[in-house]
Amino acid sequence: MAKVELKQPIVQEISETIKDAQSLVVVDYRGLTVAEDTQLRKNLREAGVTYKVYKNTLVNRAIEGTEFESLKDVLEGPNAFAVSTEDATAPARVLAEFAKKAPSLEIKAGVVEGTYYDAEGMKQIASVPSREVLLSKLLGSLQSPITNLARVLNQIAEKGGAADAAADAAPAEKAPAAE
Repeated sequence: MAKVELKQPIVQEISETIKDAQSLVVVDYRGLTVAEDTQLRKNLREAGVTYKVYKNTLVNRAIEGTEFESLKDVLEGPNAFAVSTEDATAPARVLAEFAKKAPSLEIKAGVVEGTYYDAEGMKQIASVPSREVLLSKLLGSLQSPITNLARVLNQIAEKGGAADAAADAAPAEKAPAAE
């Protein structure tokens, strides 16, 4: 069997992986211990991110003509690829968080929703909270004015109710004194 025939299924696998991807991050994993790599893979899997090591030439062929083609310049040396189809910022966020504990992990570049980012840009993307966190912040900011209004109305009702009770009690006390 020719070498091309052996490599074609791998190129097809890469193409299928990135077909519906919202983001693709390229990292240099040299220097990671087996335990660190295992933990990184576990963290990425929990975040719904596919993480694999492929040959650069095969990735070059797979990204040809796609929105990820801008990554060709960083495909030198041993690389691993983190791909997410659900949360565009998840790979960058998980990798950046893990790189704090394992400084040998280097984020080279990435494409997030069709835009190329270098290593510094990926650090900025990593600082963006997840979709769930952003939605909860939005919900909290929408709910806050309503909660405050309800609290104020409740305080007015309590004070008004206390004032009415005091007003009712005051004339009753004055009436017996006047008699």
